[in-house]
This record gives sequence, structure tokens and C-alpha cells, in this order.
Amino acid sequence: MLAVATAGVLVGAAPAGAFDLKGLAGKAGGAAKDKVVKDVNAKLLAEGHKNQCSFKSDSDQLAPGCDKKIKKLADQLIDAKKKLQAGGVSGFKFEVSGHTDSAGKAEHNKELSAKRAAVIAKELVARGVAPGEIVSIGMGSERPLVTPDDTPAKKAKNRRYEIQVRI
Repeated sequence: MLAVATAGVLVGAAPAGAFDLKGLAGKAGGAAKDKVVKDVNAKLLAEGHKNQCSFKSDSDQLAPGCDKKIKKLADQLIDAKKKLQAGGVSGFKFEVSGHTDSAGKAEHNKELSAKRAAVIAKELVARGVAPGEIVSIGMGSERPLVTPDDTPAKKAKNRRYEIQVRI
């Protein structure tokens, strides 16, 4: 609010102790949107972990048997988009992040995880996700689920992709 001093009197200023209702409403709306994003992200992580596709060793080529899993993930993203829009969330992207285990060189793992994430994003677009609403990123072994990954089972848990909403 603009305040102007006229003859020693402040004109146009909010009275002392007044509430900024627009600011409070904006914060409340922001909290509601944050909750929608948080809920959608939790569901996407859970579904993503259930519907992981495998890749051929040291490759970005999908292993056989991923069609149903990718279709399920695409349907989840389409549903998530509807929930986000209903919750007033706009300007979002779905981010596919690729992850590797700790074996091998970090630079190679980062590149491989980026290629794998891009393959998943491409497959999701082919199944109805809008190309402008999805991005991919390679994380390499920077964000492991399990440490240390010193057994084949632990390494397998770290080789994954995740999908999250980014604003």
C-alpha cells in the first residue's frame, strides 16, 4: 500500500495491527498447493518403485517386459497432472531422474543415468505425456537409496529412475 504524508498525517497507510489478508490468502493457497505437490510426489515415488523397468547391463536399452509398467506410469502422470491442475498448481514439469549404483566411474554413471532417464521420458511421451511437461536428468550414484551398495541386491536398489513434480 502506498503511504503519503500530508500536513504531518500519514494517508493511505494500513492501520496499526491490520492484517494483510491478500498475503495470508496467498500463503494459505501456497500451503494447499504445496500439499498437492507433496501428495502427488509421494504417490509417484511409490508407483515408480513398484513399476521399475530394467535396462540391459551398462546400456540405455530397456529390458523386455516394460510395456505394461511404462503404460502404468504414463497413466499415473496423466492422473497426477489432473490433480495438480485441480489443486491450482501450474507451471510444473515431471522430472525423470536416472540413478546408478556406485560401481564404475562417476562420469560414466552420470552419463548412463542421463541416457536411461531420457529413454523413460521418451517412452512416457509416446504413451500420452505431453513432451513440454517432462524433463530428464542423470544423477549417477549421487543419491543412493542404500549405502553402502556392496551386494548385488543393494546395487540393484540403487539402479533406478524416479519421477517427481518440479515447479
